[in-house]
Amino acid sequence: MNLRIVLRSLGMLLVCECITLFVPTLTALFYQDGDLSSFLLTMLIILACGVPLLLIKPKDQNIYPKEGFAIVAIGWLLISFFGAFPFYFSGAIPSFVDAFFESSSGFTTTGSTILTEIASLPHGIALWRCFTHWVGGMGILVLTIALLPSMGMGSMQVMKAESPGPIVGKIVPKLATSAKILYCIYLGLTLLEVVLLMLAGMSFYDALLHSFSTLGTGGFSNKNISVGYYDSALIDGIITVFMILSGINFSLYYFVLKGNLKNFWKDQELRLYLFILSTATLLIMINLLTTGYYTSVGTAFRYTSFQVASVMTTTGYATADYNLWPMFSKILLLLIMFAGGCAGSTGGGIKISRILIGFRSLSCSFKRIIHPNGCYVVRLNGKKVDSQTVLSVTTYFFVYMLVFFTGVLIISINNFDAATTITSVIATLNNIGPGIEMVGPMGNFSAFSDLSKLTFSMLMIIGRVEIYPILLLMIPELWKKN
Repeated sequence: MNLRIVLRSLGMLLVCECITLFVPTLTALFYQDGDLSSFLLTMLIILACGVPLLLIKPKDQNIYPKEGFAIVAIGWLLISFFGAFPFYFSGAIPSFVDAFFESSSGFTTTGSTILTEIASLPHGIALWRCFTHWVGGMGILVLTIALLPSMGMGSMQVMKAESPGPIVGKIVPKLATSAKILYCIYLGLTLLEVVLLMLAGMSFYDALLHSFSTLGTGGFSNKNISVGYYDSALIDGIITVFMILSGINFSLYYFVLKGNLKNFWKDQELRLYLFILSTATLLIMINLLTTGYYTSVGTAFRYTSFQVASVMTTTGYATADYNLWPMFSKILLLLIMFAGGCAGSTGGGIKISRILIGFRSLSCSFKRIIHPNGCYVVRLNGKKVDSQTVLSVTTYFFVYMLVFFTGVLIISINNFDAATTITSVIATLNNIGPGIEMVGPMGNFSAFSDLSKLTFSMLMIIGRVEIYPILLLMIPELWKKN
């Protein structure tokens, strides 16, 4: 393990986090709500910790896989830890455990909260809360590579360890350029949503916060009842569209910009993602209409499409309390919670590409049983998926279930009902936000113990970095020199 390059990279990451704090600091300065000092103090602490690390000069500038995993795992723990300081110092969240939970939820784009009164938060704190979604959505280490491309040789190992999905690649030869292109697309979609929400009746401040949360698929709002506060079909429709767009692999948008629409629509993961979204919406609509929950097709489509998009993309916004929906609709929402968005999107969950590879691997296994001498390979978008990737997907499902059941066991100590216990773990591990019953769209996580909140925080971080980086920190082999 090259500790010097790890520490220097972590220093760069902290400096980058300090840069992101300028946005809420300027907001606090403008509104004068009394939260300015909390941001200034946080920035000083981060710089005091980050700059000495940044000055470390490693003999070997290369970042290998184990260094990449260490940087990602420790980096996400650090940004969540330091990101809690503004909440704590401002007094908005008096408990540091709660502040760490809120920060972890923000950066991992989970959207779970312990807050019961959101509308009264200072403007700077409310913006920081939503801005953490935007920063964490594409990945703060990818942002670091874009802003500080001198991270070192082998930064691709960092991007591979942080980026969601089983297969990670560059859209152009230079990694720093790829990171900049992705963030330009990300920023462009964010600005477009801000404009559209303002035209729909939102103030600039509200539109900015909800755009940060939508594009980051996080779900934080500055309103106590989330997007439902506006009671606007137009606002619901705009946010629904952008939630769906945020669940798509951002690399595909580069094909659109290059005029290559054929490759965009041919992507098999995209097609399955849209198929699941549309099928779930249709089935839930039929269920709600036939049970008399809604009497109008238009109303049923408005609320169903919003909730399905919010859950599947793991955004977590709510315009209806699906706790009150029929059991079939709730079970279907629970199933698509596991699926999540596409690889390379800001969405959480298992990822559609893994589901595709898993089913095709299963199909090949059945064919080999019938025809033992046959040669079968797993393909995705016409390309062969190497056996190592297929194995990693299979392993991922096993480790995922191991982490899930461990989380359920720890949270069960609270002695809450089964639906609350199980879906709270699903909601945090898959970075969704709300679950069912006590942690439903109109509930929160404030009733859980500090142990549970720390467990949820770790589950959110584990889910965001896709399990391996955090668990690898516990493997002695990772820390050996050779």
